Amino acid sequence: MSSEQALLSRREGAVLVLSNNNPAARNALSPAFYQALTQALADASSDSTVGAIVLTGEGGHFCAGGDLRQLVKRRELSLPERREKIEGLHDLIRAVRACPKPVIAAVEGAAAGAGVSLALACDMVVAARNAVFSVAYVKIGLTPDGGATALLAQFLSRQVLTELCLTGERISGERLHALGAVNRLAESGAALAEAIALAQQLATGPDVAMAHIKALCHAAYDNTLEQQLDAEREFMVQAQASEESREGMAAFLEKRSPDYTQLRK
Repeated sequence: MSSEQALLSRREGAVLVLSNNNPAARNALSPAFYQALTQALADASSDSTVGAIVLTGEGGHFCAGGDLRQLVKRRELSLPERREKIEGLHDLIRAVRACPKPVIAAVEGAAAGAGVSLALACDMVVAARNAVFSVAYVKIGLTPDGGATALLAQFLSRQVLTELCLTGERISGERLHALGAVNRLAESGAALAEAIALAQQLATGPDVAMAHIKALCHAAYDNTLEQQLDAEREFMVQAQASEESREGMAAFLEKRSPDYTQLRK
């Protein structure tokens, strides 16, 4: 499959909708998908007309993780070659995290293995109530990758994380919502529409300020308080002199809604 076929792209106003297009394999991941999504994120990062991004999957499933047919062949590769293949996935996770635009996952059906990593690497997750998440590596004798353990550990206790990884059991969208890993729940079939609505709300916001807020939120889990105070100071002093804050404060004083979209042109 070519990179053009692996990822479908469309616009909903200022929202870019990117969809994993491998429904016959429940949107299992492939090098073509890695390449296409990484490029799409890079293009969106420098496109002033894109305010937010929604990532989803075709055919009623988000992503089944790695393609087992390809994973079977990995044993034939050398250790450095296997490392390189896994780094392809890890570079994709890094690209999602590094994108300055808000990225929202819309999860229907199953998110398994690296599909869980891909969903949780996004800034927010909208999931159908009956969506299922599973870090099922153990069931085929493998260990997690794609940052699954790190991303889940931000929401789960060590005991729950260990149980999910050692059993490979499914966890519902509803339970992950209760645990804080899913932002919003939708009825079956409505996750994409809910995610687009949320993305459209974000797309009207101040572009530069939101990119800095995203960076602060990501760093907050690793930084000390002093490091975070320093980062907040530097972003704040920049924001205070920006055209975005000029518009935002003027709108507040004039009792009107701010128009940040004009500043992106």
